[in-house]
Amino acid sequence: MNNSAIKYFSAFIFLLFFQSNAQTARLKGVLLDEFNQPIEGANIKVENKGTVSNSSGFYQIAVPANKRIEVVFSHISFKNTTIAITLVPNQDKELNPVLNSTYVQAGEVTVTNTTKASIEGVTVIEPAMLRLIPGANAGVENIIKTLPGVYSNNELSTSYAVRGGNYDENLVYVNEIEVYRPFLIRSGQQEGLSFTNTEMVDGIAFSAGGFQAKYGDKLSSVLDITYRNPKKFRAALDASFLGGSLTLDAVSKNQKWNMITGVRYRDNSLLVNSKETETNFRPTFADVQTLVNYNASSRWQHSFLGNISRNNYNYQPLSRQTNFGTISDPVALVVNYEGQEKDKYTTFFGAVKSVFKASETSKYKFIASAYQTQEQEYFDILASYGLGAVDANLGSDTFGEVNYVRGIGSELKHARNNLDALIFNAEVKGFHDLSEDTTIEWGTKFTREDIRDRIVEWTVVDSAGFSLPDPILGISNSQPYMPNLNPLTPYQYNRALNNTEINRFSAFAQYSKRGNLADHKYWFTLGARMHTWQVTDAFKGNVQTVFSPRAQFTLKPLWEKDMLFRLSGGLYAQPPFYRELRGNDAVVNPNVKAQQSAQIVVGNDYSFKLWDRPFKLVSEAYYKNLWDVNTYTIDNVRIRYRANNDATAYVYGFDARLNGEFVPGTESWVSFGYLKTEENQDDRGFIARPTDQRLKFAILFQDYMPTIPNVKLYLNMVYNTGLPGGSPSYADPYNYQFRLKSYRRADVGFSYVFKGGDIVATKDWLKSFTDLSLGFEIFNVFNNQNAITNTWVRDIDGGNQKGIPNYMTTRVFNVKLIAKW
Repeated sequence: MNNSAIKYFSAFIFLLFFQSNAQTARLKGVLLDEFNQPIEGANIKVENKGTVSNSSGFYQIAVPANKRIEVVFSHISFKNTTIAITLVPNQDKELNPVLNSTYVQAGEVTVTNTTKASIEGVTVIEPAMLRLIPGANAGVENIIKTLPGVYSNNELSTSYAVRGGNYDENLVYVNEIEVYRPFLIRSGQQEGLSFTNTEMVDGIAFSAGGFQAKYGDKLSSVLDITYRNPKKFRAALDASFLGGSLTLDAVSKNQKWNMITGVRYRDNSLLVNSKETETNFRPTFADVQTLVNYNASSRWQHSFLGNISRNNYNYQPLSRQTNFGTISDPVALVVNYEGQEKDKYTTFFGAVKSVFKASETSKYKFIASAYQTQEQEYFDILASYGLGAVDANLGSDTFGEVNYVRGIGSELKHARNNLDALIFNAEVKGFHDLSEDTTIEWGTKFTREDIRDRIVEWTVVDSAGFSLPDPILGISNSQPYMPNLNPLTPYQYNRALNNTEINRFSAFAQYSKRGNLADHKYWFTLGARMHTWQVTDAFKGNVQTVFSPRAQFTLKPLWEKDMLFRLSGGLYAQPPFYRELRGNDAVVNPNVKAQQSAQIVVGNDYSFKLWDRPFKLVSEAYYKNLWDVNTYTIDNVRIRYRANNDATAYVYGFDARLNGEFVPGTESWVSFGYLKTEENQDDRGFIARPTDQRLKFAILFQDYMPTIPNVKLYLNMVYNTGLPGGSPSYADPYNYQFRLKSYRRADVGFSYVFKGGDIVATKDWLKSFTDLSLGFEIFNVFNNQNAITNTWVRDIDGGNQKGIPNYMTTRVFNVKLIAKW
C-alpha cells in the first residue's frame, strides 16, 4: 500500500460526513411481557403522535428522522418504558421492548442515566454490532476487546483479560447458564469457535468489576448473554472465506413453542497461512446449537439449550524464518520441521430451565446443566534451527539470506495428553418484589466436577550439539568447554494421571432498594455469596469455605447536567477450578485455596448532547488487593499455575469510554484504559504480573456514505502496550521481566447493503429478503507485526539465549455475505 493510498484511506476512515435533512422513518415491532406473551392495547407515543398495539402485540408508527426522539410504551398492567433513539431518513427500525414490573428497559442509544444497566455499572452492547464489526474472530469477544479495561494480544483467540486478571477469571452466562471453555487449548489458532452463536444473540451485558452477589465466584468480570426468543419463522445465512453459519427460527401456530437452531463451520487456514511458519494446515471447527422454548401457561415457561462442538486441529509445520534484530545487525532464525500435531476437542452441553411465576410479586427459576469435554493433544515435532546473521547489503545477490550461523540446535517435543471432564450443575433462584421500590433475590447451586486427565509430555533440547538439562534442576552446563558428567534428562518432562472429583455448594442473597434523598434519586444493593467445596484426587482435600459480601450504591443528583455516580465493591473469591489445581509438574494439589480480593470501584456516567446528538462518557477508577494468589505463567493462551497460593498482589487503574452518534444514526465509541498490577511471591518483592498491560486505546467506529447510504464502513482499532510475557514458561519471573512489543491492530470492513436496517429495497428480487449485504474486510490493515510469545534460542557466540518473537497474523483479505429471510 503506497503512501498516497494510506493517506486517502486514513482520511476516508476519520472523515465525518454531513447530516441529512430532517425526514421521516418508520418504527415497528412486537410488545411482549416477561413470559414472551404479546401485549394488546399498549400505547406507543412519539411526540404528538401515537398508536396502539394489536392482539398480536404488533405496532407501527412513523417518526421524525435525524433527531433524538423518545418513544414511550405504556400499559395499565406494566411499568412505562421509555427508549431514546435517533433514526436516519427512511430507516425501517424494528424495536421489540419487553414490558415488566421490575425495571425500565434500556434503549438503543440512551439519553438518560437511570437505566438498569447504568445503575449497576454494566455495559450494554447492541447485538447487531456483533455481525457488522470486522475482526479475525468476529463475535461477542471481538466487541468486548474494544472496551476499556479489557485486554487481548491474540486476534485468533476468544480469550480476554480484564483489569489485571487472566483468562480464567471471567464469568460467561448464556440465558443465566454458566458456560465453559476447553481445558487443553494452548494457542489461539486451536480455539476456533466461541460458545456464543452471534446470530442467536438478543442482549449483551458486560461488567468489568464490582458486580453484584447474584453473579458467580470469579475475580474479574461477568459477560451475561441472552439469546433471542423467536417470534416468527426466519432464516439467516452468513458466509465468508473463514466459514459460515446458517440459523433458523421456528414458531408453532399456537405460539406456545418456538425454536432457534444454528449451525456453524469455521476454517482458520486463511488466517494461519498468513503467519511466518509454512505449514500443511487446515484447522476446522464446527458446532450445532439450539434453543427450544415452551410457554406452558402464563405462569410456567420451560426452555432447553443444547450445543455440540467439534474442533479438529491437524498441524504439520514445514519451515519458518523470522528476521529480527537491528538494521546494523540483522539476525534471522531459520527452522526446519519434521513431524505433526493432531488435536481434537469435542464438547457436549445441555441445559434445561424452568421459570415459575408464583404471583405478581414472586418468581422462581430452576436450572440444570451438564457439560462434557473430550480432548486429545498428540504431537511429535522435531525442530532443527539455525540462528545466523543476515546479509544486509542491498546490492548483494543473497540480500536477506543467512550468510553466517551463530548457533545451531534442535528441539523435539512429544505429547500424548487426554482429558475427559464432566460438569453437572443444579440451581434454584428466587425473585421477590417486597414493594415497588424493594426487591430480594436469592439462589442456591450444587456443582459436581469429574475430571480424568492423563499427561505425558516432554521436550528434549540439543543446542550446538549438546543435550541441555532441565533448567529447574539447577545443573550448570558449561559445554563445550567442560564435559557434562550429569545424567541426561529431558529439558522439560511431565507425567501424571489425575482422577479429580470436586463437589461444590454455593448460595447468594441480595437486597435492592431505590428511593429519594431530597430531590436526588438513589439505588443500593447489599448481598453476599457463600461457596463450599472439597477436592478428591489421590487423597481427599480439606473442606473449604469462603464468604463474599458485596455492595453497590448509585446516586442520580437532580442537577442541570445528566450525571450519575456509582460506588461498588466488596470481597471477591475464586475457588480453584481444575486448571488452578494442577501445578507445573501436572500433579493436582487438592488443598489449593481460593484466590481472594478486596475490590472497590468508583464510577461516573455523564450524558450530554454534542452536535445535537446523544453522547455518554463513562469513567471508572478501581483498586484490588489480592491474597492467596495462585501465581502462573502464560504461553500464548495456555496458563500454567504453580498451585501453591504463594503470593499477594494488587491492581489499580482507570477506564474511560466515550460513546454516541459520531455519525447520525450509528453508535461508535473511543476507549482508554490504564492499569498497573504487581505480585509479591514468597516475600521476594513486587514484580509485574503476566497481565500487567499498562495502556489500552481502542476505537470502534461506524459510518456510511451520505451520497450512497448503501455503503457502510466499520472500523475496529486497538492499541495495547506490551505484556511481560516474553520469558520462558519455566523461568524464574524475578530473573525475566522482559516485555513484548506493543500490540497494534486495525481491522476495517466495507459493506454494501442491498436491504436492511435503514435501507429499503427497490428491486423486486430483494422482496424475499429482510436483510442482504455483501462486505469486504481487511484484517490487520496496516500489516503490523504483533508478537504473542518468544522462542528462546542459544547464541553460541555469547552463550546467551535470544528471544525470537513469534508473530501473529499479517494483513488478510476476506469477503463476507449476510442474507436473512
